[in-house]
Amino acid sequence: MSFTFKATQRACYTGYIVQAAVNNFLPLLFVRLMNEYGIDAVMITALITANFVIQLTVDILSASFIDKIGYRAGMIIAHISAFAGFVLLCLLPSVTRPYIGIVISVVLYAIGGGLLEVLVSPIVEHCPTENKETSMALLHSFYCWGQVGVVLISTLFFTIAGLDNWRIMALILSLIPLINAVVFIFVPINTPPEENRTTLSISSLFRNRTFLVFALMMICAGASELTVSQWASSFAETTLGISKTAGDMAGPMMFAVFMGSARTFYGLKGESIPLDKVMKASTVLCIISYLITGLSPVPVLNLIGCMLCGLSVGIMWPGTFSKASKELKGGSTAMFSILALAGDIGCCSGPTAAGLIMSSSGSMKAGILCCMLFPMVMLICLMRNSKINTQNN
Repeated sequence: MSFTFKATQRACYTGYIVQAAVNNFLPLLFVRLMNEYGIDAVMITALITANFVIQLTVDILSASFIDKIGYRAGMIIAHISAFAGFVLLCLLPSVTRPYIGIVISVVLYAIGGGLLEVLVSPIVEHCPTENKETSMALLHSFYCWGQVGVVLISTLFFTIAGLDNWRIMALILSLIPLINAVVFIFVPINTPPEENRTTLSISSLFRNRTFLVFALMMICAGASELTVSQWASSFAETTLGISKTAGDMAGPMMFAVFMGSARTFYGLKGESIPLDKVMKASTVLCIISYLITGLSPVPVLNLIGCMLCGLSVGIMWPGTFSKASKELKGGSTAMFSILALAGDIGCCSGPTAAGLIMSSSGSMKAGILCCMLFPMVMLICLMRNSKINTQNN
């Protein structure tokens, strides 16, 4: 049985679904774990931090070892780590100290998530496709649909089977990385040409002003996305006075749906639409969505602002990857690793900054509004790149 590069792309799509499961399944169980094992809020927060720190660490370290072990080995390790994390989440809390068992599980699947974040994009980038920008947008849409699927399917399972059977749901999710690991043994994978692996070292990347602008754009993309995404549920609950479940559906769920729709649309229909124009328009829409969310006195408009933000940020992250790959030949794995690291820094700094401002001002809207700085900086970076490209041409 022979596999084509279409199979490689589909396996990469599934890889982002695995990463969505890594980042979004355990939070659905936080209250259950607190009640079942006597874990307090501080310990739960430490689990979130551990997942984030491990993925950041993998982003940093992967630049030095991925080219040595190869993309295929890296993807197989990533999926096996995620598989082991989900399986051990079911087993270890019952055979050892519960919290230690959960931490070990989180560390394992976070390693898998970090490797996936670094590897999936360059593998698709090196597939022989005609339009890299649309391929990248479609690829990143699967993280959004994975997030939607994990929440919806898990909620449906818990409703039918009961939350007591959460371990069964974890085992079901573990089958996805296990099967995809087998697929990656056989699918064709292009590696970058030898000259592309040596042209731009890590030190030369950090001396390259254009790369530093792209790194700043990744920080802004991650912050613009996660600031609203992380606070959307609370926003829905406080502004509309609805339940936690309804708030999750109306807030982060709809945010993910709109973000995924933007990426899917550009992935399927974006061949005739210049990426630069789409990113500028998206950034302007993002600024508008922050203004609506932060300034409107009408609760329904605040929620619409959150949804528009999901639509506007959809193309920022994959678009920056595509532009960097096109304009910086020779960056290879090191470039993708550092850009992923920059994006994760933005994912942390945006929600954190919003939370600090909310805490000091007592206003959730004030925290959201102040973080409008991130899409504004993104727009400045895009305009700067356009000006330089025009001068060069």
